[in-house]
Amino acid sequence: MSLKNDAFPSSAAFDVINSSLQANDADRADAIKKGGAIFAFTLKNNGQEESWYIDLKEKGVVGKGAAPPGGKANVTLVLSDADFAKLISGSANAQKLFMSGKLKVRGDVMKATKMEPILKKAQSQAKL
Repeated sequence: MSLKNDAFPSSAAFDVINSSLQANDADRADAIKKGGAIFAFTLKNNGQEESWYIDLKEKGVVGKGAAPPGGKANVTLVLSDADFAKLISGSANAQKLFMSGKLKVRGDVMKATKMEPILKKAQSQAKL
């Protein structure tokens, strides 16, 4: 089942992140060890909003919607679809987006910094 939503072109990245986590048990274990949290993303595009999450606390899975059943996101990143695409492609970094007000962080800001390596992995595989 694809996680992509056509109204949010950059959401294809969630499929890439999910497949990279599922492809290699060692990579998934490493990502969980480094991430240690549930990351939620709320993307905005043309007045619409959609959410996804990456569970790097226990399971190493990516899902659509709010945080996994029974779980609560440690950190939620809110940004536009276009800015998420820039983040994934590497043409923008989270810190600059945050400082310019284009990225809002709810929850544990320090956990948000642990998301960078996962996004870097997606950069090398996503063709957005």
